[in-house]
Amino acid sequence: MSHFDEDIMDLPTLKTMVLVHGIPIGAGSAENWERVEEFQARSDDVIIATYPKAGTTWVSEVVDMIYCGGNPEKCRRDTIYNRVPYLEFKIPDMPTGVEILKDKPSPRLVKTHLPIQLMPESFWDNKSKVIYVARNAKDVAVSYYFFHNMVKAMPDPGPWDTFLDSYMKGYVNYGSWHDHVKGWWEKRYEYNILYLFYEDLKEDPKREIRKMLQFLEIDMSEDIIEKIVYHTSFEEMKNNDMVNYKTLPNEILDQTTTTFMRKGLAGDWKNYFTVAQNEKFDEHYKRHMSGTNLCFRTEI
Repeated sequence: MSHFDEDIMDLPTLKTMVLVHGIPIGAGSAENWERVEEFQARSDDVIIATYPKAGTTWVSEVVDMIYCGGNPEKCRRDTIYNRVPYLEFKIPDMPTGVEILKDKPSPRLVKTHLPIQLMPESFWDNKSKVIYVARNAKDVAVSYYFFHNMVKAMPDPGPWDTFLDSYMKGYVNYGSWHDHVKGWWEKRYEYNILYLFYEDLKEDPKREIRKMLQFLEIDMSEDIIEKIVYHTSFEEMKNNDMVNYKTLPNEILDQTTTTFMRKGLAGDWKNYFTVAQNEKFDEHYKRHMSGTNLCFRTEI
């Protein structure tokens, strides 16, 4: 489902959202939409695109390490959100993603959660490279629920059961997971897109990093790849304040009860879905993913 009636915007999970071309987007980003739409991409931009909670920070750190030649100290030069600015980001009293990116020297690394139809045209006109990462819908649901409880600008998700229902219907920021992953999948050959899966990255990070290197046309020795695998492992990143968002104040991101780098697992959904929820979810999933050859693993 991509389009909503205006009255749906009164639902708790959409309280701070605004519809942009039929997709619910955070009010700040929506307010800044004209600048996002008119964003001028460069041919050597590299975009890390995902639906929220699909490994964005992880892959952003991997790509930054690639461009830093595998040097972890260079990657500690600044926080991840300044090294890989979030294109549509806008909250009061902070520079917008567009403003940060405008002054960045090339090659710029750019983060976005936009569905493909909302991407600024200049990315396609300039043949910028996009690494898209998709994660199975169940683990995303759990991670997104915890994220709603941490981010002060996001609406209260309510109890897990209520949130899961809203998420399945696409009544959350960035809309339907199904539409998002399918939209990018269907255009992967039309544009300069490398489509990766979170579960594959968990299973064999070295193999997936090699795919990124090939896509980015960068040669790298095995020992540097090993170094990148080590420094971008979940445990290393969880303890790295340049990546774990600990530099943000609690008024923006409250990590007192749960951390931004929470578990990073494939299959954690089993600890939260009831049998009934799982059956209902599978039925709904089958309907919304019929007609596509896009396949996900819900555990590894």
